[in-house]
Amino acid sequence: MDIRSEFGQIVRELRARSGMSQEMLAYHSGLDRTYISGVERGERNLSLVNIEKIAVALRVSIQYLFSSERFSSNLAYQPSDFAVPFKERFSYHLDHDKKILSFQVNGLFGGKQDVEYLTSTILGICSAYGRDELNILVDHRNMKAADGEVVVYSPEIIGAAVDFQQKLTIYSKKVIALCNSEFMVQQLNHVSTTSGIRDKALHLFEKDKAMVDKAYSLFDIHGNELIKTLG
Repeated sequence: MDIRSEFGQIVRELRARSGMSQEMLAYHSGLDRTYISGVERGERNLSLVNIEKIAVALRVSIQYLFSSERFSSNLAYQPSDFAVPFKERFSYHLDHDKKILSFQVNGLFGGKQDVEYLTSTILGICSAYGRDELNILVDHRNMKAADGEVVVYSPEIIGAAVDFQQKLTIYSKKVIALCNSEFMVQQLNHVSTTSGIRDKALHLFEKDKAMVDKAYSLFDIHGNELIKTLG
């Protein structure tokens, strides 16, 4: 496979796992849909300017577009991904003594209404605390579609997540997120930078036990009622 085909396949995979159509990627990158189609088919010699536009639209760095991380090219955010209601896939736990609020999302956010439900629940708990008083531990390891493959936020969810983080930053001392891929790390770095919470946020992706242990260590805990090593 030549570099144009390889690059096109990567773009197709990242677009699909964030639930974007070619039209949507074209819109967010400011490029024509037929151009995006040609990129994905390996027919385009891209300029650095257009590579950057695609990277920005996907919320990743240019360097990441040439990484070895690979995904299914099945389009995520399909009706089958929402068979179980969000409220049954969202859990949280408050360690009042340690002042650590943990929450976990399994599967996908179905839309802004799911983020609004999470926001209302989490901020309702936070409101009992003062500025910069709570540590937040987020678990996105099991954000997977119905095909069992990992996903990241859709563009709609990214916008809602920025709004949530802007409100959360009032109460949070540090936020650590356990991610399902380096793609998600890249995306959450973008979200936290946009929301202004970047200096408080750390997004982890590595071997599961090492990742969980690192989060525990950073919060000076030896375990968590909700978030544990998988398997």
